[in-house]
Amino acid sequence: MADLLRAEHGYTIIPPFDHLDIIAGQGTAALELFEELKTLDMLLVPCGGGGLVSGSAIAAKSIEPACRVIGIEPELADDATRSFHTKTLHTVKNPPTIADGTRTPSLGKLTFPLVLEYVDDMRTVTETAIVEAVQFLFYRMKIVVEPSGALGLAALLSGAVSASGRVGVIISGGNVDGNMMSKILLNEL
Repeated sequence: MADLLRAEHGYTIIPPFDHLDIIAGQGTAALELFEELKTLDMLLVPCGGGGLVSGSAIAAKSIEPACRVIGIEPELADDATRSFHTKTLHTVKNPPTIADGTRTPSLGKLTFPLVLEYVDDMRTVTETAIVEAVQFLFYRMKIVVEPSGALGLAALLSGAVSASGRVGVIISGGNVDGNMMSKILLNEL
């Protein structure tokens, strides 16, 4: 459909994560966090196609080279983690995770090498940890966050990552429909 619209109207298609402008724009999340906090020892960032984590890692390393940047993704959508640890691009097809923003088949042509260069580690979290993080954010912080955007907090709360020093967590996105949020909050998944 997108190709049809592009051909018909002359539109430009910009990928959701594998485009230099998108990566740079995503990096402003970390930039704003550093502007507020000045220094961080560790930064936890959700990872799907790699735009947010690569952009955030580039920004973090340019400000605080010693800051450890760790990408977080669901266990059920662990293509980026496997790619990072093997240095070979892995894919996953339609992973059954509630973190639907991470259901990309793989890191991109641009994001994969950036993740390898700027990200210090990749970790995964369980579906249960994701649900608990969304619930925590809703009940304790009074904010609605989509499951994909709660991955960093899920890593901290579940112990997938041990906090060390000043830790920043990128929390992104409220793109969750009422039915899914109800199921999450009522533990009906």
